[in-house]
Amino acid sequence: MNIIKTTIDGVVIIEPRLFKDSRGYFFESFSQKDFNAQVQTINFVQDNESKSCYGVLRGLHFQKPPYAQSKLVRVIKGSVLDVAVDIRKGSPTFGQHVAVELTEENHLQLFIPRGFAHGFSVLSPEVIFQYKCDNFYAPQSEGAIAWNDPDLNINWGIPSDKVILSEKDQHHPLLKDASDLFNYNDNLYE
Repeated sequence: MNIIKTTIDGVVIIEPRLFKDSRGYFFESFSQKDFNAQVQTINFVQDNESKSCYGVLRGLHFQKPPYAQSKLVRVIKGSVLDVAVDIRKGSPTFGQHVAVELTEENHLQLFIPRGFAHGFSVLSPEVIFQYKCDNFYAPQSEGAIAWNDPDLNINWGIPSDKVILSEKDQHHPLLKDASDLFNYNDNLYE
């Protein structure tokens, strides 16, 4: 796998080694050994999958300590714009984001460490989205920030009048008003 650094330390794009022939293709989508050696030592404990249609926007979500999560995300079918926002107070990149188009054709994956909010918008008619988490889902620990926070200035790749949100995602605070954010100097992996 090829590791591509982004503008925010710790958030990386993973490009798998693809083997193609007349039958189709093959790639190793995850190797614990390679991930630990090339990205960070981690133990993923839960895999999730969602199916969505064009315009669906999920996010920007995170889990608060002690249930904070790292995620390794990828697209099986279709395409999304995947976004990670640094929400670690005191971080030199606090409030900045990385946005990457993940598609069934490019097979890219995005690793989002603990201390980041995550979301994606669906760019194709339909998408099947998968992700690994290094901590179990804990509903009492849910946190989120507004997808359309003007200070974040995220271009989601779809017109705002076409965005489809869950009821819950319509009511998140702006980053500047959010509570229970992470602290940059805290070890989130203890």
